[in-house]
Amino acid sequence: MTKVVGIKFKNGGKLYYFSPKEGDKYERNMPVVVETSKGLEYAWVVFPEKEVAEEDLVSPLKPILRIATQKDKEFYASCEAKKPQAMKLCKEKIIKHGLEMKLVDCEYAFDGSKIVFYFTSASRVDFRELVKDLASAFKNRIELRQVGTRDETKYLGGIAPCGRICCCAGNMPEFKKVSIKMAKTQGLSLNPGKISGICGRLMCCLSYESDYYAEAYKKMPKVGSEVGTPDGKAIVVSVNMLKMQVKTKMDDGSGGWIYKDHSVEDLRFKKSNQVEKEDEEA
Repeated sequence: MTKVVGIKFKNGGKLYYFSPKEGDKYERNMPVVVETSKGLEYAWVVFPEKEVAEEDLVSPLKPILRIATQKDKEFYASCEAKKPQAMKLCKEKIIKHGLEMKLVDCEYAFDGSKIVFYFTSASRVDFRELVKDLASAFKNRIELRQVGTRDETKYLGGIAPCGRICCCAGNMPEFKKVSIKMAKTQGLSLNPGKISGICGRLMCCLSYESDYYAEAYKKMPKVGSEVGTPDGKAIVVSVNMLKMQVKTKMDDGSGGWIYKDHSVEDLRFKKSNQVEKEDEEA
């Protein structure tokens, strides 16, 4: 077992394990300065020291250099304060060079070595002249990184169709694979407007209960199929995979239909264990 401290670099970001500095006592949400492959970075403690099995770690662990000092906090605050002006200037340069790209966010390296601008674009962009122009304006090293539409929503945030903050911006450290098959299995409408997030891609929350629905789906008859009920043969109208119930309709002999709800355990039908091919992520 190895002692680690869990930290995040951004709200809603991925959790990383770092090696604690001997003698320091950490608290939740405490700002710290850590060493990474990118250099020095400012981060926050998610949980204080705990022991983790060796196989769950990516060795070697990077160290926490120090608990953030007042000077560190002031420097970080100054970097954040400069972001709006940097974004404004970069947007002006993008327009000047006539580039088809949308600026999403920017980030000052904590060690002052560079400024990173994040953007989205429908195609590849030749931004070499833009980089030269920005480097001349900021007197610093410039990096431009193209991100996807899901990343854009993660950076900018927003309110999802459910009325809550978008999962990717609030509580999802890493994007999960989502597919049309998940929506089909859960019996959701395949209308893109109802199963897409504000990024235009399939909603991340489709993956939350996917495992349960995948197992329940195998135990349910297909809608429109014929099943045997305690009252005789009937046709499946709809299924409720949360209650494990099936709504059926049966000919009443006079041209009408009799509708009933049945527990799936009371029905007789041929179960199919065939696994459908996974649709591509949308």
